[in-house]
Amino acid sequence: MAYYDFLNIVLSPLFRLPVLFAVLFMSLLISIIVILITKYTTNQDLMKKLKEDMKEYQTKIKGMKNEPTKAMELQKKLMESNMKYMTHSLKPTLITFIPIILIFGWMNANFAYASINPQQEFQVTVLFEKGIQGNAEITVPNEIKAIGDKIKKIESDKASWTLKGSEGEYLLEFTFNGEKQQTSVLVTSGKKYINPVKKMEGKIKSIEINYKKLVVLPTGYKDWFGWLGTYIISSIIFTMILRKMMKVY
Repeated sequence: MAYYDFLNIVLSPLFRLPVLFAVLFMSLLISIIVILITKYTTNQDLMKKLKEDMKEYQTKIKGMKNEPTKAMELQKKLMESNMKYMTHSLKPTLITFIPIILIFGWMNANFAYASINPQQEFQVTVLFEKGIQGNAEITVPNEIKAIGDKIKKIESDKASWTLKGSEGEYLLEFTFNGEKQQTSVLVTSGKKYINPVKKMEGKIKSIEINYKKLVVLPTGYKDWFGWLGTYIISSIIFTMILRKMMKVY
């Protein structure tokens, strides 16, 4: 897509950084943009007052455990102030929503998986219609080597092959009962990869390149933090700091 090509050009320097630093940079950049748009598209005096009112109502409500009627009245005022605050916050959200979604798409296309290195073994799996039986065959170019048989028995509606190859982008072809489907795979010493899943119509439902998940922030426990988890955590921290520094409410 054109906007992905544009982002690839503008953000290409990030590919020279470790992935963690690239994700942190994007998190900081997006946080700054969102905070600036919030600051200059909302009435900050009103936002500040609404937040102060909500804090005051919450404090008073905590001290009215024995006065449920008054507490309910304050709860109503708290909800009204909160609704006004959310309404005024909607404008910057609408302005930033689409650009952020596009940037998220770009990050997912570049930071979700580890690339396949030259001569590194990787798996390709073909998923078939439920109940399909028989054999499927893979055809690979000369630069790609199939580890084991090229003809595989379909088991549990799928068949898998282990491959490895030289650097480059290649076309893999799969044949089942005369039906042929193709997908591309990228082998590179860089940090790129091609969309791992290709869906299609027919007895062959999809072809999956089994990329390994790219762990951006290792924790030693299940490796949960890919680019999105790392982004969310860092974004929360950056946003809290920036709001205090720039006095944005």
